[in-house]
Amino acid sequence: MNLGYRLAYKVGVTPWEHTGHGFDAQLSGLLDAIPVPEGGRALDIGCGTGRHSIELAQRGWHVTGVDAEQEPLDKARIHAREAHVDVRFLHEDAADLHIAVDGGHMLVLDIGCFHGLTDHQRRDYGRSVNAITAPGASLVMFAFGPGHRWPMPHGVSEEDVTRAFDGWSMASSTAADVSESPLPVRAAHPCWYHLVRG
Repeated sequence: MNLGYRLAYKVGVTPWEHTGHGFDAQLSGLLDAIPVPEGGRALDIGCGTGRHSIELAQRGWHVTGVDAEQEPLDKARIHAREAHVDVRFLHEDAADLHIAVDGGHMLVLDIGCFHGLTDHQRRDYGRSVNAITAPGASLVMFAFGPGHRWPMPHGVSEEDVTRAFDGWSMASSTAADVSESPLPVRAAHPCWYHLVRG
């Protein structure tokens, strides 16, 4: 886990938990375009306190949320109970998902995990995602553009994303609406990526 995330959770400054109407509308639009198959499984990587895991469950997905930090996972379990949805939350590293998560997932959601990884971690992450997804699966990712802005993630380019996921094609790439987010987030020029596995 990026040190910046750990510090943010400790002091309670988590702007990605309060993203704004434009961001939420874009995510909803992306998810609306992905059909939920019967018994369809979804994985929320870097799930934090579970906001998006809960939304996926409410849409009918069988959801597993994973995060490298225990503190937000504890909150996620409480939030899921309060929302009356069943979500499995795991304390796992994003690069080792295949160890704890079964295959056959049709949706992977990543709101701000991949863009904080090193090049080596991205390669492991891509292989791990391939191991737990089925052909035709979708990957929806929110990521900052490249740049050095410690303690925030250094971000990724579209090329970085496509390079990490062998056998996947880019279905769409769209600038994220973060108009209601803090200045550092707006200055990071984030994008939404939707990839589909062949």
